[in-house]
Amino acid sequence: MSERETGLSRRDLLRGGAAAAASAPLAYATGADAATRDDERFDALVRVHVEINGIEHQIELEPRVTLLDMLRERLELTGTKKGCNRGECGACTVHMDGRRVNACLVLAAAADGRRITTIEGLAEGSRLHPVQQAFIDHDAFQCGFCTCGQIMSAVGCIAEGHTGSNAEIREWMSGNICRCSAYPQIAAAVAAAAEEMP
Repeated sequence: MSERETGLSRRDLLRGGAAAAASAPLAYATGADAATRDDERFDALVRVHVEINGIEHQIELEPRVTLLDMLRERLELTGTKKGCNRGECGACTVHMDGRRVNACLVLAAAADGRRITTIEGLAEGSRLHPVQQAFIDHDAFQCGFCTCGQIMSAVGCIAEGHTGSNAEIREWMSGNICRCSAYPQIAAAVAAAAEEMP
C-alpha cells in the first residue's frame, strides 16, 4: 500500500514502531506477573556445604552466586580480592581441594563438598607461611592489591613443581597480573620459598 492509501508517512511509521518497541518492555517489566516470575526464579536457594580454611560452613545461596562473592560477602573473608571479575587478573585466586582456581569463575554451588583455602588460611597462628614471608623478604608487592592472589598462586606453583627456573616460574605465575610490575621480586620470592619448602 502506498503512503497516500494509508495516510502514514515512512517517518510516522518509524516513530510509531520505535515508540511501541520502547514501551513494550516497560509494560512487561512493571507488571505484577513479571515481578512474581522474577521473584520465583530466585526463591530456589541451594545449600552449600564447604570447608573453608579448616572450618565447616553450611550456607544457603542463590544458584548464581560465585565462590568469590560467597567468600567476600557472606563469610567476610575479604583477603580474596575482586579485580576483573572475569578470570583475567588472578586477584581472586584460592585453592579448591589443593588446586588453584579463580574464585570469580566458580559458582559457589560447585564448591559443595570441597575444601577451600584462602589467604586467611595459610598462616599458622602468628607464624607466616614460607611464601608469605618470602614476599615480605623480597619486597614482592607495591600497592598490595594483587598480593593475596599472587601468594595463593605461588603456593600452587611450588606445589605443582613449576619452580625449576626463573622463566618457568614466570610462565606458571602468568595468570596473575601485577599492575605495579613487581614481577622480578615476585619471581625471586617464589624461588626462595620453593627452596625453603619441603
